[in-house]
Parts: sequence; structure tokens; C-alpha cells
Amino acid sequence: MCQQPACAKRAGCFFSRDRRTPIAAGAGATETGKDDSAGACVSFRILGLDPGLARMGWGIIDVSGTRLTHVAHGVLRSDAKAELPQRLLYLHQAIAEVIERLRPAALAIEQAFVAKDASAALKLGQARAVVLLVAARKGLAIAEYAPNHIKKSVVGAGHAEKAQVQAMIRHLLPTAQVESADAADALACAIAHAHFSGTRAKILAALAGEMDTRLPSGGAGGKKVALG
Repeated sequence: MCQQPACAKRAGCFFSRDRRTPIAAGAGATETGKDDSAGACVSFRILGLDPGLARMGWGIIDVSGTRLTHVAHGVLRSDAKAELPQRLLYLHQAIAEVIERLRPAALAIEQAFVAKDASAALKLGQARAVVLLVAARKGLAIAEYAPNHIKKSVVGAGHAEKAQVQAMIRHLLPTAQVESADAADALACAIAHAHFSGTRAKILAALAGEMDTRLPSGGAGGKKVALG
């Protein structure tokens, strides 16, 4: 059974039952938890975040080719009665524990949006800043996505309702058993990043292939071209 991080109880963490303790596989990368001595595929691990001061949803997936695998998810809840510095400190410590324990290679987070309530927008910005700082200090690659982009990537519609997002997450990640809308949004953010990373990789591969076809063969009398 997977050992949960120290924040598991207070963060309401859920781990897929078929997971094992992740094994470090170099800087910023982790294995799927299986022995790679037999040629097991190494996954790219993504942490998705749905930022918020009162509730911050998080979710981690492994990406191996086109396959998505749920690792863990949860919701960080700060004490509404505590002072703002203490609430931000809690978020800092809790997300740092999650990153340290599960070793994601990248962070995908929702972009900030302008709210009608200026005070709420400011608090959201402070919560985002805290987790962005933690991720940067841990050396994670960081990507930000607009909420509409995330919904379109997962559901197919940029104005999908939260219930639709949650239902699609259950379909795409059947072992997740996600009940919280905040955690579902975080997993959706991670999936959106996985889709974008996969698309970008295909474009780069296609461009590289096109470049190869244009290069001289280097035969008799030909000159070899070095790509800088």
C-alpha cells in the first residue's frame, strides 16, 4: 500500500490503490513505481493545481506516451480563522510535502483571472505566488493555462460546467475516484498540460523529420551539414 505524505490527513489525499512508492529516476523525473530492469517505460509526472486560499485542489498523473495514469490527488484547506501569513505558510509547507514525496517533473496551474471582488482576487494571487515559488525552488517546469483552455482540452467545450469536468476526469482516470470538484479541476489542469506537451512533441518531431529530408545526403562531393 502506498505510504501517504505527512499532509495526507489534513489535505484529504487519495492515492490509487495500484500505485507503489515512486522511485526517483533522475532530476525532476519519477518512475511509474514498477521495476524498470525489465524495460518498463519511465513516465513523465505532472502536478496539476487549482489555486485557492481556502481550498487548493491538487492532482498528480503519470504520462507515458498517450497513456495517462492517476497517481494521487487531494485538497489543501487552510484555516479560515487563521491570519493570512499562517494560511499562506500552511499552503507552502503542504504543497512542498506533496512535491517532495511524489516528485513531479512539471507543474500545471490555472491562470489568474480578474474577479469582481478585488480582495478575493488579491488573496488568490497570493496563494498562487506561494505555490509557484515552491515549484520554482524545487526545479519544476511550470506552465499556466486559462480555465477555458483546460475545459476544452478535457471536455471539448471551453464553457463546460464543473460537473462535466468531474465526470470526464472519472472517465479518463477511472482509478482516481475523485469526489472533490477542486481536485477534479487540478487533475484536468494536469491532463491539459499532458495534451499540450504531447502535441508540441509531435510538432517538433514532424519539423525534425522535414528538416532531415531537406538536408544533403553527404555522399561523394557532398558536404555534411551540422545543425547548431
